[in-house]
Amino acid sequence: MKLLVTGGAGFIGSAVIRHSIANTRDSVVNLDKLTYAGNLESLSDVSDSDRYSFEHVDICDRAEVERVFREHEPDAVMHLAAETHVDRSIDGPAAFIETNIAGTYNLLEVASSYWQSRDNARKSAFRFHHISTDEVFGDLGSSGGLFAEDTPYAPSSPYSASKASADHLVRAWQRTYGLPTVISNCSNNYGPFQYPEKLIPLMIQNALEGGALPVYGRGQQIRDWLYVEDHARGLYTVLTQGQVGDSYNIGGQSEKLNIEVVQTVCDLLEELAPDKPAGVQKYSELITFVDDRPGHDLRYAIDASKIQSELGWAPEESFDSGIRKTVQWYLENQPWVAGVAQGAHRKRVGKLQGELK
Repeated sequence: MKLLVTGGAGFIGSAVIRHSIANTRDSVVNLDKLTYAGNLESLSDVSDSDRYSFEHVDICDRAEVERVFREHEPDAVMHLAAETHVDRSIDGPAAFIETNIAGTYNLLEVASSYWQSRDNARKSAFRFHHISTDEVFGDLGSSGGLFAEDTPYAPSSPYSASKASADHLVRAWQRTYGLPTVISNCSNNYGPFQYPEKLIPLMIQNALEGGALPVYGRGQQIRDWLYVEDHARGLYTVLTQGQVGDSYNIGGQSEKLNIEVVQTVCDLLEELAPDKPAGVQKYSELITFVDDRPGHDLRYAIDASKIQSELGWAPEESFDSGIRKTVQWYLENQPWVAGVAQGAHRKRVGKLQGELK
């Protein structure tokens, strides 16, 4: 089958593409606007494959999205293109409204028209998989509960509200127009190739440079951590085996306090990178508590029993194994991190694509 992956140069999208090229016979079209967090270097292992192609397109550009559908004729869409950083959404929500809501609407319109034009066999096989987040469900607080697929939505930030809006649009297009959609909601991802504004890679890089390790409040927020390659497997499972009109929660079954995560990173760096920056005796002494951000949810936790029982997916990595792999990867791939920081990947894009849009 031919997959159209939006946001395929991002952290999760690139993992999905690497998984698909390495483990299936599918071909993949990567549609990405290449914002600051999009990096084609994350796809260097598959970029030479004759089953991979790249389209430098913004999902809000309807004419270009229509061209991509017309020229590539995908059998399925995996929609990951999104603005995702909560802090950025608080400082500047407009981009989140534009991409996550208007962009999803635009993609749904084009996909629906395209789907309607297919012959019966291809129409029946077509799927639109929308990838969302557990943050749409809001804050579990101090309760011992878990987010299930039917948990009411209660988003707290502009980011999570924009993703909740996109989820509702996808459901509406399935119910009103019959577009064959599936939705998945995931917990916090971590692993290789994550842009270093997110918690784990930020802690790794700051520690290696001897910088502060900023932790909101006292670090008592709880998150369920999912290794990105496990997530990529889960997404492909939902796409190919999920029931049309249904949704599936994908979680790592690894709840941790934020401060525990940061301390674990410090402990691993003590072992794997013992030569510290000048003046640093222990990495953990760099931990710095900062004012909590507005509307910060205390706890997210996913009930992934549905995807496990119905589709047979389960995470292969524990948090201990996944975080060790992650820290090791960043230590071994400092040129990639430096390239991201210096915009080297953008220079490569410019060489490949001409002047960036």
